[in-house]
Amino acid sequence: MSNLSTITAENPLVLIGCGKMGGSMLAGWLKEGLSPDAVQIVDPFLDPVRKSFPELGNLHEAVDGLGQSLKPSFVIMAVKPQMMNDALAALKEHDLSSAVVMSVAAGKTIHYFEDHLGLDQAIVRAMPNTPAAIGKGITVCVANGPVSDAAKNICSTLLETVGDVEWIDDEALMDAVTALSGSGPAYVFYMAEAMAAAGEAIGLSPELSQKLARQTVAGAGGLLEESDETASKLRENVTSPGGTTAAALDVLMSEEGIARIIRRAMQEAKNRSKELAG
Repeated sequence: MSNLSTITAENPLVLIGCGKMGGSMLAGWLKEGLSPDAVQIVDPFLDPVRKSFPELGNLHEAVDGLGQSLKPSFVIMAVKPQMMNDALAALKEHDLSSAVVMSVAAGKTIHYFEDHLGLDQAIVRAMPNTPAAIGKGITVCVANGPVSDAAKNICSTLLETVGDVEWIDDEALMDAVTALSGSGPAYVFYMAEAMAAAGEAIGLSPELSQKLARQTVAGAGGLLEESDETASKLRENVTSPGGTTAAALDVLMSEEGIARIIRRAMQEAKNRSKELAG
């Protein structure tokens, strides 16, 4: 965490929104050595924050509670998209000239933040996904011109506490990112749902079917993460010619099978992401 030395009590990190995503990131920063004095938290519901992070002292129910003399080095926007306008309106009253504003809110573009904070404001748009809550996420980031390479490195360090980080240059790709990794966990959860329901349909008890589906999906994901082999190779390793897996894959990999459905689903998600971004 040595490249976080610019984040101090005098030039703190301000976290606006300390729910599941914000709280997961905060836990990672503190675990990796960021001083509690170098963090200012803004959240309307502070009791859970106090309970989870008793070492923190700089807690505020609203942005207005931040001192006018405060000069943050980073402002992390982790509020719900519908709360963003009010948070930014209050934030404009503070000196952000030395700050990077990083948003982890879905659907809010860099242009949206520039409209509120000015074209000279350094802004990073980040798209994490829900496995970040257990440190297994992946976040894709894009920055505007005022963000320096050094600032990008610090943003990467902040986000790596909840998973892997990738940077892109073209913000238009964020709609595709949203469709794949942002919404993707729901596709996997639905696969587990469908497998459990199918297990019941072929004779297993609901309890056993749920457990087998859950552990199979979780275990396969863990194997995919730990292995150096591609998903295709891992699939082939499980598939004996003429065996049970091959019989199932004949259905899943047919012309009307899962690949076509997933492509359609992700296209719809991408289209909706564009609509929501306005």
